[in-house]
Amino acid sequence: MNWDWDKLQKQQQGRPGGKPPSFDDFQDQLEKLKRFKLPGWKLVIPLIVLLWIASGFYIVEPDEVGVVKQFGKYNRITTAGPNYHIPYPVESVLTPKVTQIRRVEFGFRSVGRPVTQSFQQGVSREVKEESLMLTGDENIVSVQFIVQYMIKDAENYLFNVNDPEQTLAHAGEAAMREVIGNGKIDDALTTGKQEIQVQTRELMQRILDNYHSGLSVVAVQMQNVHPPDEVIEAFKDVASAREDKSRYINEAEAYQRDILPKARGEASRITNAAQAYKETKILGAEGDAARFLAVLKEYNKAKDITRKRLYLETMETILSNPDAEKLIMSDDALKQSVPYLPLDKQPRRAAPKEGQ
Repeated sequence: MNWDWDKLQKQQQGRPGGKPPSFDDFQDQLEKLKRFKLPGWKLVIPLIVLLWIASGFYIVEPDEVGVVKQFGKYNRITTAGPNYHIPYPVESVLTPKVTQIRRVEFGFRSVGRPVTQSFQQGVSREVKEESLMLTGDENIVSVQFIVQYMIKDAENYLFNVNDPEQTLAHAGEAAMREVIGNGKIDDALTTGKQEIQVQTRELMQRILDNYHSGLSVVAVQMQNVHPPDEVIEAFKDVASAREDKSRYINEAEAYQRDILPKARGEASRITNAAQAYKETKILGAEGDAARFLAVLKEYNKAKDITRKRLYLETMETILSNPDAEKLIMSDDALKQSVPYLPLDKQPRRAAPKEGQ
């Protein structure tokens, strides 16, 4: 370039008093600048155009989709691989990762990372304004949970909602509060966690679909659920009392299962014995009656002979009994004897019990 600043400075120094250059000097230098020509300008402009055209090439990764904007407005979706769009400022492209599982924390924050960053093992701090919730039985419980989600519609995700992650955070907190508010504290602390997670995920998905957020909720996982620190000791006492109640109930049911079968068996045995005794007595009475009727029939046919036979059979039975004491006396001796009843040798009847 013909503009020589060093030479100009020397000219200024050579003038008396160090006077600045005159207007004519500036005009001469301006004319020289106008006559300056850039060498090879015919090659530079086509090169710039080629570079501008080449800037439209882009590559979409396998876990991404290309979202092309034309003058800032959505135009089309491109798939994985090399693609082309009209260079900026006509068209531009965004490549969100649509298969990446993302995570949002509720009620706590892992130390050293934002809320929407990928998980890293470490210490966490509780966020009470998010975790404290009111249950349906008017108890307060601290609920810490995470939501895993992914992008299912890139167009809605990028253009329909101003801040999709913040929208998901509000939807998650609102859904969990509604589900917890419809249940009891025992459900949240014990066996109802799985049902709470399912209901929260379904409610979140309905909210996000109503907003056309383009997000899909993969899972809701409850991390730490406990009563507030101020009343946790009271809850421990209540839980201990419930465990004692359950233990007593189990012991009573075990005793019931042990004693009832025995009682039923004893009742069945007594009933069967009584039934057998009843049948024995009935059959014995029927047999005695039949025998008596048969003897009566023979007695009516020959009374003297039958009477004598009955007497002889009776005396035979008595005399043949080895345990019976026997004393044989004549008629004369019998008339002179005094009847004696050995009451002291008779078996005594047991005293009746009270109430009998």
